[in-house]
Amino acid sequence: MRILGVSAFYHDSAAALVEDGRIVAAAQEERFTRKKHDSNFPIKAIEYCLDEGKVDLSAVDYVAFYDKPFLKFERLLETYVAFAPKGFASFRMAMPVWLREKLFQKNLLRKEFKNFASDVDWDKKLLFAEHHQSHAASAFFPSPYEEAVVLTMDGVGEWATTSAGIGRGNKLTMIKEIHFPHSLGLLYSAFTYYTGFKVNSGEYKVMGLAPYGEPKYAQAILDNVIDLKDDGSFRLDQSYFEYCTGLRMTNGKFDSLFGGPARTPEERLNQRHMDLAASVQAVVEEAVLRLTRSLAAETGIENLCLAGGVALNCVANGKILRDGAFKNIWVQPAAGDAGGALGAALSAYHGHMDQPRTLNGAADNMAGSYLGPTFAQEEIERRLKEAKAVFTTLSSDDAISATADALADGKAIGWFQGRMEFGPRALGARSILADPRSPSMQKTLNLKVKYRESFRPFAPSVLREDLSDWFDIDSDSPYMLMVADVRNERRRTMTAEENALFGIDKLNVPRSEIPSVTHVDYSARIQTVHKETNPRYHALITAFKERTGCPIVVNTSFNVRGEPIVCTPEDAFRCFMGSEIEVLVVGNCILRKEDQDPALKLDYKDAFELD
Repeated sequence: MRILGVSAFYHDSAAALVEDGRIVAAAQEERFTRKKHDSNFPIKAIEYCLDEGKVDLSAVDYVAFYDKPFLKFERLLETYVAFAPKGFASFRMAMPVWLREKLFQKNLLRKEFKNFASDVDWDKKLLFAEHHQSHAASAFFPSPYEEAVVLTMDGVGEWATTSAGIGRGNKLTMIKEIHFPHSLGLLYSAFTYYTGFKVNSGEYKVMGLAPYGEPKYAQAILDNVIDLKDDGSFRLDQSYFEYCTGLRMTNGKFDSLFGGPARTPEERLNQRHMDLAASVQAVVEEAVLRLTRSLAAETGIENLCLAGGVALNCVANGKILRDGAFKNIWVQPAAGDAGGALGAALSAYHGHMDQPRTLNGAADNMAGSYLGPTFAQEEIERRLKEAKAVFTTLSSDDAISATADALADGKAIGWFQGRMEFGPRALGARSILADPRSPSMQKTLNLKVKYRESFRPFAPSVLREDLSDWFDIDSDSPYMLMVADVRNERRRTMTAEENALFGIDKLNVPRSEIPSVTHVDYSARIQTVHKETNPRYHALITAFKERTGCPIVVNTSFNVRGEPIVCTPEDAFRCFMGSEIEVLVVGNCILRKEDQDPALKLDYKDAFELD
C-alpha cells in the first residue's frame, strides 16, 4: 500500500511517499526550485518521490494533505469577526486570497493532482488530516517507541497551537489542545519580528542570539504578555499583538513595554536586542518544561515525542532531556510544516487504513533523515563536466583520506554525499565542514562562506562513541536537535577581562578545545554520527580523528544565507564557486578552488533574498 503525503500553501511545501509503512522518500520543494521556504504546490518534490518509489501517482492508493483547509478558513473568519471592526483593512485585503487559497483549496488540490493523473477520482483518493494530527503522526509513528506522549507546539494549524496526544502501537489519540490566538510559536515569532528578523525563518537566529544576552525582560513578559500556569497552559494578552488583525506581529503597546520600536532588519544588533532574545528564550523554555512535567506526571509514560516548529528549538529540547521528567525523547527531524507531509501520509496509513506499525529495534524509522535525491558517481561526473568543473576522481577511501587531510589543514570543505537530508538541518550529506579546533573558523565561515551574521553558532558532528568524552550528554542526537554543554575538562579557563565581556564582544574569545563549535555559554548543538545510518560521514570523521585526535568536525548546511540547501551536483558547484569554500567533494570527485576557471566565479553574496 502506497500513500503520498503533501504539505503546501503556507511555507515549506513538501512531499513524502510511504509504502507499506516504510518511508521511501521525502523532500522539500525549495530544494528543487531554489526558492527558500517555497510554499507553492510541491510539483517537483512529488515528482521526485514518485520517481524514487518507481510508481505513477495513479498507482498510489491515497494522497493525504497535511491540514484541513476549511477549518483554517473558519479560524481566519472567526478571528476577524471576534476582533471587528479592528483590522477591517487587512480583512478586505486578505479575503480574495482566503477564498482562492483556503475555502476552495480542495478544488485547487484536485486540479493540481489531475495534472499528474487525470483519470483518477480525486474525491475518493484525496484525504485530509488536521494540522496537529499530521505533526503528531510525524513524531510518533517513525519513533522507536511502542508508547509515548506526543507534544506538538507551533504557530498555529487550523485552531490548535499546542496539542498533546498519546501514541500506542498504531493508534494516536489527541487528548488536549490550546487554541489560537494563544501560541508559544507566535510569541517567539513576535520577538523574532521585534528583534529585526524574518518571521517563519529567523526564529533560530533569536535562539542563537540568546546566549549573548541576559533574560532581563523575562519577568516583564510573564507579568504582562503571557499568563503561564503551573501545568504549562497559557494565554497571551492580545493587546500587545497585531497578528490577529494587522500586517505586523506587535504594536505600540509592545514597543512601550520593551523600550522602543522594533529593530529594522539590517540595523546593528545591540545589547538590548540580545537581552530580548535571552528573555523570550527563557520564557518559552519555562513554558515547555511546565508542559512536559505536567504531561509526564499525568500519564506516567516515560517516552516523549516532539514536533511542530517549536520542537526545532534545540536549546529547549536539551533542557527537557536534562530535566528528566521523561526518560526518553525523540524529535521529528523535519519538525516544521515540511514534516507535516510525512505525518499526513503516516496518519492515513496507520489511522485511516488501520495498518500495523513495525518498530525498528532501538533505532527510529527515519533512515537518518537521508530521504532525498542521490546521484550515482557516473552521473556526478557527467554533471560536473557539463558545469565546466575541474575535478579529480579518486577511490572512495582516497577521497575520504584527501578530505580529512584538507580538514586538518584548515580548509573549508563542501561535502556532497549520498541522499539529501529531509528537514532544515544538514546532517553530513549536504554540509560545509571545517576543523572545530580553529579559534577563527566560526567567524570565517559566517562572514566569508555563509555570508551571514557573525554571531551565529555552528554545530559539532561527533562520533557517537566519543560523545560523552567531549559533551555533558550520553544520548543520541542524530538530527542536531539537542543542545548540551562542552565538558569542563575540555573548556579553557577564562581571564578576568574575558569574563567581564558582554554581548557580541564574547564572540572572539576561545572557550574550549573546540572553539568553533562552542557557543558563548559553553553549549553546542550536537549531531551524533552513527556508522549504521551514515557510514561515509562516520569514516571521514574517524579519519580526521586519526590525524588530529579530535572526533569532531564543524558541520553547517551547504548553502549561503537566503539560499536553500544544495540538492544537485550543479547546485554544489555553483555555491562552491560563489563562496570561499576551498575544497568541494562530490561523491568521489575532489575539486579545489585554485584549479577552477576564474571566469566561472560567481558573486553569491547578494544572489539570494536575505532570510
